[in-house]
Amino acid sequence: MLIGNVGVEPEIRYVDAGVAVATVRLATTERGYRLQNGTEVPDRTEWHNIILWRQLAETVEKYVHKGDKLYIEGKIHTRSYDDRSGQKRYVVEIWAEAIELLSPRRGETQEQTAQP
Repeated sequence: MLIGNVGVEPEIRYVDAGVAVATVRLATTERGYRLQNGTEVPDRTEWHNIILWRQLAETVEKYVHKGDKLYIEGKIHTRSYDDRSGQKRYVVEIWAEAIELLSPRRGETQEQTAQP
């Protein structure tokens, strides 16, 4: 489970037989704090590659934009590949199984979204 902000506009593509796939870069931040001895520990931001398939990808295409806050549930997938120089590289991705849009829709105010 992750809650974070979308860092760049989502990338949408269609593969075999028109199946939608979306890639979202999600930033999660652990807030900094001060130790008892006065040492400041700064904020720490992690970037996650989120992969969404089919209807989740279509939802992302319609409603998700840079800066939006998302809640993601999914599984960690690790894959490897050889780069151009022949070195093995590893990629960690989250394959989303559920998302929730936490930002108000574009053009709505907080008051509009709070009304029943």
